[in-house]
Amino acid sequence: MSRPEIFQTVHEPRPDPQSLTSNPSSTGSGVDYEPHPEKSIQIPLERERIVTSITNLYSGSASEEDMRVYAAEAVYDDPWSYCDTRYKIAGQWYGIPKVMASSRTLATEIVSNTPTELVFKLQQEYTPRVLHLSKAVDSLVSLTLDEEGKVKYHKDMWNDKDYSHEGLGKVMKTLNGDHLTKITRPPGDL
Repeated sequence: MSRPEIFQTVHEPRPDPQSLTSNPSSTGSGVDYEPHPEKSIQIPLERERIVTSITNLYSGSASEEDMRVYAAEAVYDDPWSYCDTRYKIAGQWYGIPKVMASSRTLATEIVSNTPTELVFKLQQEYTPRVLHLSKAVDSLVSLTLDEEGKVKYHKDMWNDKDYSHEGLGKVMKTLNGDHLTKITRPPGDL
């Protein structure tokens, strides 16, 4: 088994969007990724710090301190990219200030907390540099944690469908993850 296959088999979170986010009044699939902070479950302080670091990164912090929430060998997986080291993940986060005039977290809601996994709804507002039109995006963020409390696998789901790790989509996601660091140039010691 290859390293990516091991990560996907052992560490990839596979949350059930219907059970974690269902809202009978929502249309379509019944999945509701809009955060309702008042419904957030309580989590320990060390877990709150993880969520804060992750939301700081979504908001363009691109700080080494926030990046240290990830294990050195970690995976970031969203519809656009697949990164299999902390350095490649940093390439994604260091790119946000380059393409976005602003990115800010509007709300979060913790929906699951187990010893090895933390799942929350995220509402992030993005304003691209080119268009300057703000758009709020809701997603379900799932983090698998190692025994030291570091993020081992970060999955950002934008709809109720899980990601395929095959075919052309996988090739495009991997190319993005492998080569974005050449443009964003995160610190080499990450």
